[in-house]
Amino acid sequence: MKELLEDQGYAVSSATSCAGALERAPSGFDVALVDIRLPDGEGTRLAPQLKALVPDGEVVLLTGLGMLEAAVAAVHAGACAYLLKPCATPELLVTLEQALRQVRLHREKQVLARRAQVTEKLAAVGTLTAGLTHEIRNPLNAAVLQLTVLERRVRRLEEAAQGPLLEPLLLVRDEIRRLDHILEDFLQFARPREFRSAAVAVAPLFERVGGLLAWQAEQRGVALEVEPLEGLEVWGEEERLRQVLLNLALNALEATPPGGRVRFSASAHGGDVALCVDDSGPGVPEDVRGRLFEPFFTTKASGSGLGLSIVHAIVTQHGGTLQVEDGPLGGARFTVRVPAAKLVG
Repeated sequence: MKELLEDQGYAVSSATSCAGALERAPSGFDVALVDIRLPDGEGTRLAPQLKALVPDGEVVLLTGLGMLEAAVAAVHAGACAYLLKPCATPELLVTLEQALRQVRLHREKQVLARRAQVTEKLAAVGTLTAGLTHEIRNPLNAAVLQLTVLERRVRRLEEAAQGPLLEPLLLVRDEIRRLDHILEDFLQFARPREFRSAAVAVAPLFERVGGLLAWQAEQRGVALEVEPLEGLEVWGEEERLRQVLLNLALNALEATPPGGRVRFSASAHGGDVALCVDDSGPGVPEDVRGRLFEPFFTTKASGSGLGLSIVHAIVTQHGGTLQVEDGPLGGARFTVRVPAAKLVG
């Protein structure tokens, strides 16, 4: 059976006992073909244990007993199907494909559930912002005004006396500015601007973003690289695409240690263009990737947890997709796929 399935293009791992199956299961599987009788136990007991370890996987029980009790036992064990041994090859392949279809459905439901969760959080952000924007902005503006007045008075003093007074004053001003930026993040969710699309050349877009980040990269001791490219154009709004790349690149710079690299690259894929931001940092753990674009979720000690959510919202508005994976530089790769405007060359 292993040889047969491998000839059909499946990757197959086998175990000859319950203990062996339980040892291998945590590494993941799509479908487990489990015999009813095993040297150290029953397949009907093994099946629910495998399902508990890999909830997305499916189990098909194999039995030589063509009785009603065998079918009932398979259902009680959580199996999606059972096959009589020896089973014909076509029947085996059809049953396996049906089980794989169930696996795909499970995973699609999880993706939809995550999207629904994100949508609910976005709605909550909008409601919260509508009620609090006015209440927060007024005291912030008043505080900035008073700090400006205070700074002018301090600067009229003797130079020796200015230092101890200006330091905490400027610190407070910077913190108020940070609060204002967080509020702006909220506002982008609550009142998204109208989308104005046009053809945007990728090469100048990368150059502009690289120029804006050159000083920060130099301060951090990180090399900014842009792969040579010509003729690629995407359909979108230049300002928002620049915001997307800036946000992704800033995160990459923060994650990359001194002496590391951050690289921009782009490539055509059918009717889409993939814009990639790679870094040589530690990467993004697998268990975090599924929640990375949720509002308020952050792995940083400080921040609103809205930066990547805003990026995701902008990319979605462009009719594109955003994903994170392991990158060629050893760290993370964020890939933005957006519709191509035209391809030249």
